Amino acid sequence: MNREPLIPFVAKVIGITEETPDVKTFKVVGLDGKKPFEHIPGQCAFLSMPGVGEALFSITSSPTNKEFMEFSIKKCGCVTEWLHSIEIGQQVTLRGPYGNGFPVETDFRGKDLVFIAGGIGLAPLRSVINYVRDNRKNYGKVTVIYGSRSDNDLVFRSEIENEWMNAEDFNVYLTIDRETPAWNGHVGFVPNYVKEVPLDNAATAVLCGPPIMIKFTLAALQELGFKTDKVYTTLELRMKCAIGKCGRCNVGDKYVCKDGPVFRCDELNELPNEY
Repeated sequence: MNREPLIPFVAKVIGITEETPDVKTFKVVGLDGKKPFEHIPGQCAFLSMPGVGEALFSITSSPTNKEFMEFSIKKCGCVTEWLHSIEIGQQVTLRGPYGNGFPVETDFRGKDLVFIAGGIGLAPLRSVINYVRDNRKNYGKVTVIYGSRSDNDLVFRSEIENEWMNAEDFNVYLTIDRETPAWNGHVGFVPNYVKEVPLDNAATAVLCGPPIMIKFTLAALQELGFKTDKVYTTLELRMKCAIGKCGRCNVGDKYVCKDGPVFRCDELNELPNEY
């Protein structure tokens, strides 16, 4: 389905999965029952409902999924609260994709990869991780380090434990911030856990999570010897109009929506500290 990305069109929700108490994954297709459009891992799209509002979300599904598109959404505002209240069959408007996405076919190809995420920050990385899984021969060893506030807040837990942990050359490390009775795994914050996990600093690292987590994780990776031009992150939360018109995502000489949202750490080091 080829469409103008600035013009919203009507789509339909065909599946809803409750990931955590405040995160749901929505499967979306066009009214023709087909996947709405193609995208690159890391790109975003707008979901909206007239009279409710519009919001930008990362596309959680991999481009290798040819049947539908997925969005994993945390309930945290007007639009997301409405989305969390809908049922299967609900029509929504959709437009996209936006942003540059991760360089899966250039810089990532043939490399060992380290994915580090906190909380809902795993949602945009899931698209990349599953793309790598579906094109396994094109990439080296994969390490995933993922943390959340508690074991009940780990998104995609079933997929992680039943698929990622059983994938070839995949090492998955989970942690939670605070100990809970049902949790037998690691307890501690992601930046500190990064220093405990055996990592090869020649690998390419990809980060996503709360800004404070990214800040301290970047410092941890540099302490471990990772080069800044081998570390990527996404600033999608700064995107507003997504087409470079409103200027609200401007940082230095960059527009996050046009030049990003995916950036290398060395590119970020050239920007003002406001990001």
